[in-house]
Amino acid sequence: MLRDPSVAKIVGDSLLKFDGERYELTDVVVMPNHVHLLAAFVDEDGMLVQCESWKHFTAREINRQLGASGHFWQQDGFDHLIRSPDHFDAFRRYIANNGPNAWLKPNEYLHYSKPL
Repeated sequence: MLRDPSVAKIVGDSLLKFDGERYELTDVVVMPNHVHLLAAFVDEDGMLVQCESWKHFTAREINRQLGASGHFWQQDGFDHLIRSPDHFDAFRRYIANNGPNAWLKPNEYLHYSKPL
């Protein structure tokens, strides 16, 4: 469902909504069946609350747009702790290359990268 550009835009816009306020977002890729993002939070609780907020809001909006109901996202996410500038750069490259490495056309995924 995330392959639909209008659905991917709901997710992308939601992720960018509070950038610079609740978190610092540097990179996002919305793939046809999952999302990767690179963001910094003040603490783990803030990250967990924000992730639940993203899932709740985007599921409601996507279901509304598609005329569907029920769960949209998997229950648990997977997070990594960035430990060095090299690790950070590697994740940025991974996110940037996720769509092309999956042989997707540019209109089949949504990529955002904040200039640093």
